[in-house]
Amino acid sequence: MKTNRFKYSFPIGCLCILVACSTKKDTFLARNSHALSTKYNILYNGQIALDKGIKAIDASNQDNFWEILPVEAMNVDEDLVVADTTKNADFAKAEEKATKAIQKHSMNIGGRERNTQIDEAYLLLGKSRYYDKRFIPALDAFNYILYKYPNSSRIDEAKIWREKTNMRLDNDALVIKNITKMLEENQPKKQVLADANALLAASFLNMEQKDSAIVKLKKAVNFSTHNNDKARYRFILGQLYQEKGENELARNYYEAVVQMNRKADRKYMMHAQARLAELFDYQNGDRFAFDEKYHKLLENRENRPFLDILNYQMAVFYDKIGKEDKAVAYYNASLKKTQSDNYLMASDYRNIGNIHFRNARYLEAAKYYDSTLVKLNPKTREFIHIEKVRKNLDEVIFYEAIASRNDSILKVVALPEAEKLTYFDSYIEKLKKSDEAKRILEEKEAEKQKNIERNSKAVTADAAVGANGKVLPKAPFGPPSISTANAENTFYFYNPTTVSFGKVAFKKNWGKRTKQGYWRVSVADALAANESKDSTVVAQQEVATDSVAKEKELNPKYDPAFYLNQLPTATTAIDSIAKERNEAYYQLGVIYKEKFKENDLAAKKLEDLLQNNPEEKLVLPSLYNLYKIYQNTNPDKAEAVKNKILSQYPNSRYAQILNNGNVIVEEGSPDVVYKKIYQQYQNEEFDAVLAKIDGLINQFSGEEVVSKLELLKANTLGKVNGLAAYKAALETVAGNYPNTEEGKSAHEILEKQIPLLENRNFDSKDSKHWKILYPLALNAVNDKKTIEEKITKFINSENAQKLDLVFNSYDAANGFVIIQGITSEDYANSVANVLKENPAYKIQTAPIIISNENYKIVQIKKNLKVYLESKKQ
Repeated sequence: MKTNRFKYSFPIGCLCILVACSTKKDTFLARNSHALSTKYNILYNGQIALDKGIKAIDASNQDNFWEILPVEAMNVDEDLVVADTTKNADFAKAEEKATKAIQKHSMNIGGRERNTQIDEAYLLLGKSRYYDKRFIPALDAFNYILYKYPNSSRIDEAKIWREKTNMRLDNDALVIKNITKMLEENQPKKQVLADANALLAASFLNMEQKDSAIVKLKKAVNFSTHNNDKARYRFILGQLYQEKGENELARNYYEAVVQMNRKADRKYMMHAQARLAELFDYQNGDRFAFDEKYHKLLENRENRPFLDILNYQMAVFYDKIGKEDKAVAYYNASLKKTQSDNYLMASDYRNIGNIHFRNARYLEAAKYYDSTLVKLNPKTREFIHIEKVRKNLDEVIFYEAIASRNDSILKVVALPEAEKLTYFDSYIEKLKKSDEAKRILEEKEAEKQKNIERNSKAVTADAAVGANGKVLPKAPFGPPSISTANAENTFYFYNPTTVSFGKVAFKKNWGKRTKQGYWRVSVADALAANESKDSTVVAQQEVATDSVAKEKELNPKYDPAFYLNQLPTATTAIDSIAKERNEAYYQLGVIYKEKFKENDLAAKKLEDLLQNNPEEKLVLPSLYNLYKIYQNTNPDKAEAVKNKILSQYPNSRYAQILNNGNVIVEEGSPDVVYKKIYQQYQNEEFDAVLAKIDGLINQFSGEEVVSKLELLKANTLGKVNGLAAYKAALETVAGNYPNTEEGKSAHEILEKQIPLLENRNFDSKDSKHWKILYPLALNAVNDKKTIEEKITKFINSENAQKLDLVFNSYDAANGFVIIQGITSEDYANSVANVLKENPAYKIQTAPIIISNENYKIVQIKKNLKVYLESKKQ
């Protein structure tokens, strides 16, 4: 009976426990059982997944230490901000666990949550979404905590996380407002205070309020209990002070990061060391101590992951102190060690390129600049600057090649004949050595390839398979078989028969010979040769001569005559080469001065040019450019060049500029002034333009707008004075500003358009477009007004065809009132007669009937008299 008494006791007890642990019953057992199950089972596993995901983010996150670091070490892709699907499996798992805890263990009874771990579940839910970069769903989770659990022990942390999410959604002003309010209302724990101040600093940085960010970061450093965060905040403070130019404060913070040593991630320490190297005082600093310190850092095994940045800083150090060979070696070492830091690679390439550029190795510099551009962000100013420098280098490379080639030719042409031969003999010897080294290298490569093929065949032979399918063993080494069955494949001296036959054949052909050198020479000849050594020497010389002759015949580049025959001999050809060389020197001088600001290089090229007896048109511009260079580098030389221009070329425009004559000071920036005068040009106020433009060129001397003003002046002169003046002005623009867009445009017009315009003559063919011109003086305002009124009256009353009335200037004093839109010469004559004879109009000024084509020629060449004479004839 006892058995029956306890038969149902166990299931009944289980049922009572289940009822007691129901999420609908507010009992002590229910609350604690659900809380324990939530905390130590579901949330525990969820937190493990979250921590794993955060570690993965930290491992994959690549901080850009070249820019001011973000306060929180997490990169955000903009396309992921509002995404609603999980991207990371660990965060998905953490979210799943948090959701499970909420769904299965929430005890919302009477509008109040009785499970003390549910706020933790919502916090885990929000964090998992935040780190998965799904910020809007994360914001929902954090807001729910603040709404439903205002008395939670984690309420301050929830507020921090909500504002972190707002910051990621670019609501920085709201973040500052809410966090400031939270700090004013209560005093959170130290770590919460650190997180709050770090968050405020991040928002201030986003709003470019860097002074406020510095204040908050300092507080974050003081309150933080996490060493990695302290190191990061200190490094950012160092960056901010360095950006402000307060280098001493920046050094203090970088030193504080270094002193943390192994307490924080080593990347902060090593990049702090790199920043300290950037701040080194090259004027007063201890260079020996610097060199010793960073060599020790390079030798430290712990620093192997950071050899790229350390080598870079050593390279910069040697670059700054003028040891370029060492600098290049360290730059290359940095390139070998870096893999993912694109800006570091770009900096290495850029600095090596700068070294080559400073040493006039422009082709090498261009290659390194190309590599730099590949690694740089195209949206940065640095990319735009280097791209511009690279394009300018194309011109430098082009003109340097011309200068170098022509200098070499002229130098050799000037040598005496004997020295020319010596020069080319020396060159040929070097060429032979180079070719021989190349041949040996090719033979080694060919031999290497043969060995590879031979080894491949040997492996195949070693793996031979017998008839039974088994691999046959390799035969032991021994002399070849002499059996007649395979005599054709045996070695010659292992076959007695063939050896005997060979001996007989040798005696038959050569007779008896002693065992000595030169066995092919007969005994008598050998004795004669011994008796007459001179004849042997002569024979050897003849053989050598024949060999050299044969070599020259097979390869003409080993013959000095091959080069001597290519040298120019005509005076005109040599002068042309010298002229081209001088043009290249002038272009290089201007490029170095205007585009690269390399005053020393520019001065050298221009000085060398003046020593080479250049054309007259290059002398004055070269002197003036030298004057502008020496104003910055050598005032005494500048004064000497100025006096030379004033004394030898007193009437030149450059002399006027130096005397500050004809200066008109216009208010506004160069671009604004240019727009005003260009508008006057469009309005055909040519006198006003010409009256101002020389003064403006003087006023803005050295500015980029000068080339634009010069081209505008050329166009104005063309309108007023005709083709000859236009051509001369264009030559000035092309010669003085060859590397500007205006100079290139002027050069193109001179090459393509001016010759066509010069060859144009009056056309006697019938035209479908005609004009009636009424010439008058520009100052005859009343006459102009009267003629225009009468023509307007005629057009309005007659209107047989659609006629237009315009006014064009002809030269500085005269212009035309023009009727245009006429389709035949007869109709033009008819209209002119009506305007002359009809009492309603009575225009007394004699008209000129001209086709549109001929009118263009008249305006271009200013040859109206020639046209009128041709009409009379």
